[in-house]
Amino acid sequence: MPSWIGRLRLPRRSQPAPVLPRVAVVTDSTSALDPEQAAEWGITVVPLDVAAGQERFRDGVDLGPAELIDLLDHGTRVTTSQPAPAVFAEAYQRLADEGAQEVVSVHLSGALSGTVRAAGLAAQLAPLPVHVVDSLSAGLGLGFAARAAARTEGDGSRVAAEAERVGRSTSAWFVVDSLDHLRRGGRISGPAAALGTVLGLRPVLALREGRIDVVERVRTRPAARDRLVQLVREESARRDGPVRIAVHHLGRAEVAESLAERLHEVDGAAEIRVAELGAVLGGHLGPGALAVVVVDD
Repeated sequence: MPSWIGRLRLPRRSQPAPVLPRVAVVTDSTSALDPEQAAEWGITVVPLDVAAGQERFRDGVDLGPAELIDLLDHGTRVTTSQPAPAVFAEAYQRLADEGAQEVVSVHLSGALSGTVRAAGLAAQLAPLPVHVVDSLSAGLGLGFAARAAARTEGDGSRVAAEAERVGRSTSAWFVVDSLDHLRRGGRISGPAAALGTVLGLRPVLALREGRIDVVERVRTRPAARDRLVQLVREESARRDGPVRIAVHHLGRAEVAESLAERLHEVDGAAEIRVAELGAVLGGHLGPGALAVVVVDD
């Protein structure tokens, strides 16, 4: 065998460049997507801002649930605000530089926050088309909508329509240890807060068309959890197809896991997730909050 045979080297095959989605998806930190989930689906998460005393934080970046609970337990006043339009503009520019041709930006209910408005202002100056969606939702109602958008093929209009469909199919109910956090944050009126706690009854609240209302009152925490399970069962039975369910909590992991176990008996449940509330939603609901979310599959 000629000696040169052993010295032959075949040219290396170049590795294909990663294929970027034609339509990139952006959401905000109230979506309750952890970094691994967001990375898995290629979703860009823009954090909302949290002010605690004289300090400012980014939701999920500088301040998490445990730190929030500590602040609230020490009586620190916590307020929240939407990101500046410039933060969204920076995200849209980065995605354009990475090769995206369109963006779908799906966000927390506009009735609860100015986040979707800030995204809309940034979209007007973006270097690519940006479809801004008001999900009328929050938590994993929003997170499921962002994820649905990320797995939808087609142009920006089709992807945005899917995000809107899932987000606006959200039904959510929750119980809190105190309505004071919601009242101070302006998410519920003073009279509604007073009515919610009349006679020492525990309020059950609902997210309806993007707004929070007190819908009924029960006597104890166990009764409140029973009612949440019943509401999910009724809602799932009312819908035509499969549903996805989320259980949220702030500082009540064991209670949330127990509640999720009970929901596995719900007919039509395609997925059940448990997620702790981030600093923005947690700051408005307070420690001990427990919520259930139902969306169309």
